[in-house]
Amino acid sequence: MPLTKLQFKPGINRDVTSYSNEGGWVDSDKVRFRLGFPEKIGGWVKYSSNAFLGTCRALHTWVTLNGTQYLGLGTHLKYYLEIGQSFSDITPIRKTSTNSITFAATDGSSTLTVTDSSNASVVNDFVTFSGAASLGGLVTAAVLNQEYQIIGITSANVYTITAKSTAGVTVTANSSDSGNGGSGVDGLYQLNVGLDTEVGGTGWGAGTWGRSTWGSGADISSVTSLRLWSHDNFGEDLLINPRDGGVFYWDASATNAFTTRAVEIGTLTGASDTPTIAKQVMVSDNSRHVIAFGTNTIGTTIQDSLLIRFSDQESFLNWTPQATNSAGDLRIGSGSNFVRAIETKREILIWTNSSLQTMQYLGPPFVFGIQPLATNITIMGANSIAAVQDTVYWMGKDCFYVYDGQTKQLPCTVKEEVFFNFNSGQEEKVYAGINSEFSEVTWFYCSDDNSVSNGGDGQNNKYVTYNFAENLWYYGTMPRSAFLDRGLRTFPTATEDGYLYSHEVGYDEDGVAMTSTLESSPIELGDGQKFVAISRVIPDFTFQGSTTSSPVVNMTMSMQDFPGSSYGQTETNSTTLTASSTTTVPFEQFTQKADVRLRGRSFALKVASSGAGVRWRLGSPRINTREDGRR
Repeated sequence: MPLTKLQFKPGINRDVTSYSNEGGWVDSDKVRFRLGFPEKIGGWVKYSSNAFLGTCRALHTWVTLNGTQYLGLGTHLKYYLEIGQSFSDITPIRKTSTNSITFAATDGSSTLTVTDSSNASVVNDFVTFSGAASLGGLVTAAVLNQEYQIIGITSANVYTITAKSTAGVTVTANSSDSGNGGSGVDGLYQLNVGLDTEVGGTGWGAGTWGRSTWGSGADISSVTSLRLWSHDNFGEDLLINPRDGGVFYWDASATNAFTTRAVEIGTLTGASDTPTIAKQVMVSDNSRHVIAFGTNTIGTTIQDSLLIRFSDQESFLNWTPQATNSAGDLRIGSGSNFVRAIETKREILIWTNSSLQTMQYLGPPFVFGIQPLATNITIMGANSIAAVQDTVYWMGKDCFYVYDGQTKQLPCTVKEEVFFNFNSGQEEKVYAGINSEFSEVTWFYCSDDNSVSNGGDGQNNKYVTYNFAENLWYYGTMPRSAFLDRGLRTFPTATEDGYLYSHEVGYDEDGVAMTSTLESSPIELGDGQKFVAISRVIPDFTFQGSTTSSPVVNMTMSMQDFPGSSYGQTETNSTTLTASSTTTVPFEQFTQKADVRLRGRSFALKVASSGAGVRWRLGSPRINTREDGRR
């Protein structure tokens, strides 16, 4: 009875039949491959118990001159700075109302009606009141003079909020609340919030919610974008841009900088022809120019999606082209809509909806030059691109691409698994992140079975990973809206449900046991003509790194008589399926062997762990087999 060594092909392959993938892996969740062998991925913990508002889809970290480390987070509701595990709201102010706000309350209701002429608010916007007096009852001055989120729009001048105490407890007005809050009420309105989901079509809902009245037409006839942010540090200071919005500046050296809001650069002293609208802002590391993509032409507020403008060198304020400076502009020659720009060590790569361009610093008098690299390509969204040195990976509409000096499609062995169950209505939510420790680029995306129409929440719930060092693919389930590689931080950082998470910490999901699974394609025994019996399994697991003293992993072996028949079933001449051979064996770190009784022409192997603190890695297990006849 010889021992047979099981050696599997690394990576997951779902794009061929199970029989053709013999000796390979066909399914996985929270498993990676390293040096060709599968292992459970690292876990994660909350970086901070403090939460932020909104869905984060932008992360940027940098260090100031005094050594302070900041993390910028852009959500669909606000923009935050994180320092010392605390979040500061630096969302810019779009409108200041002075002595123009009044309140009205209804006895027995917590809803307050606010009147402010031409406030241009939308549902979920944030406003901070000051200078208000008590309405005379339970709605006191302390209740009014704080930040509120707008819950409804009544007209262009009227909106509603829910009264609350300074501790956030809902306050219900009584019959004494008959005042209007006084005559000196001021309001600071933050930038209009963005969308947390893509909306297509025209009419009500095809824009920021509540922008117009019921039944009215919208000024667009295509998908309305999510709230996406671009951000980059100019030295120790920060430039931020809500996509299709203005460009704003945050001064790290300002007094009480951590509580100071970002301001539009056009309002600063010395500003000259600054962009009023852009799709992305970037600071060139090579030339120290600030670059605005998809911006307005000088002297107008009209946005040109293919126009690129850049400031004078070493200045984020001077955008007026002159013979004595290096400010200027370029226009992308192909495509119809700018998507994203990324800077590598040698160039700036620019994607439109159908082309890839390279933008390089030339020096005076031309400053920058732009050339096409590829046409007839696709890209899933602005956040679907990740760069490693001078190699860039991105997700297209139905394939993956790589640029390493040449643009080419990236062969993918799980392509059908990803794109046949992809929620194409939420493609802008795709987020690509690098995990350099394991040579991985991972795309988080929303699957079709998690769409709202199918009963899901419409947010990212799955991931697909490409290991660029070993040219392997694997996938699984994990809800993440943004991901940032380690660098200034010890661990990779990700966001979900209003929290920051540190990844590759332990082997659990924020204190809860993580379940990881791996399943093989059928493995043929002998030449497939005869039945083979398996009587013994000799495992080859390592549990090094586990934080539990008794790590366990389950190995399930299921027999199959014919390709296409169910595992653990026997197909008879009348095609009736009867129970057959399946066994699950728990292996611990001290398990030397397991005696089993299995019979069939082929078998599949499944590895799973669900215990807390378990870290496992599979090597080359062996099985004891013998020929068992034809029937």
